[in-house]
Amino acid sequence: MKYIITLNGKKYEVEVEKGQANAVFVGTAEAAAPAAPAAPAAPAPEAAPAPAPAAAPAGSGDPIKAPMPGTILDVRVSANQAVKEGDILFILEAMKMENEIVAPRAGTITSVTVSKGTSVQTDQVIATIQ
Repeated sequence: MKYIITLNGKKYEVEVEKGQANAVFVGTAEAAAPAAPAAPAAPAPEAAPAPAPAAAPAGSGDPIKAPMPGTILDVRVSANQAVKEGDILFILEAMKMENEIVAPRAGTITSVTVSKGTSVQTDQVIATIQ
């Protein structure tokens, strides 16, 4: 089956067969009404603000860094809290998986630089431990 699809003002001819699909750029969209009724478009998601550069850690000690990009789902520690090696400090959601970020050693958390819902990048400092 062949379809003509308009996406961002450009027309594409899409051919769909069992097991495969091919798309070919046709040209820019005209102001004419579409030939076939289209499904209602979902509202465009709001653009996420660009992540701010990581600020210097407020506390002294060794940095605890995000192992991968993702979103902080849960913060289980606070500043001046004593932790043991292996204690869960954060839950980081990355690629639909919940990852536990644990204390690398026993000590005291001197600062927490993220909160629930914060997007983080690989090697971004999320806490410091002393």
